[in-house]
Amino acid sequence: MTTRCAWAGSDPLYVAYHDTEWGVPLHNDQALFEFLTLECQQAGLSWITVLRKRENYRKAFHKFDPKKVAKMSDEDIEQRLLDTGLIRNRLKLYSIRSNAIAFLAIQKEFGSFDSYIWSFVGAKVLDGKRQAMADVPATSDISDTLSKDLKKRGFKFVGSTIVYAHMQATGMVNDHVHSCFRYKEVKKLAKA
Repeated sequence: MTTRCAWAGSDPLYVAYHDTEWGVPLHNDQALFEFLTLECQQAGLSWITVLRKRENYRKAFHKFDPKKVAKMSDEDIEQRLLDTGLIRNRLKLYSIRSNAIAFLAIQKEFGSFDSYIWSFVGAKVLDGKRQAMADVPATSDISDTLSKDLKKRGFKFVGSTIVYAHMQATGMVNDHVHSCFRYKEVKKLAKA
């Protein structure tokens, strides 16, 4: 029997996400924008709720191309508010565009969003060394610092908890528990 992090549960979508994506070091700007966008949409909700709507977000927001999203009009976003396949929260949906604009500014300043965000962890994966789910924090000093910097740069819905979840999802920190089969796999990916 395969041992996983307890949060993965038994939902096939959640299990697949845990087994193939969560914690894998990610260095593609468009994919980083997608994860950050989806994490921001999660605020106050469960991740599975967002994960089930992921494909709808990809269709509605130009496959998370930040240049295209930054050019969306108010009318475009108002139309998205009618889409039952999305989380129809006006502030969250408008934040996708404002975050795309801030994302592009970071790309211009740092050459890539990847260079910017990974600099907060010294361009290497942090090993959470979690023995049990109870050891996994909701925030860290790094997520506090990164959250403040993102907010200063104009990002919305980027509190420390959201930022830490982003760090976990994109492999900036390996928070798979030691007993999870993915812990060692992700640790190897971090060294590659």
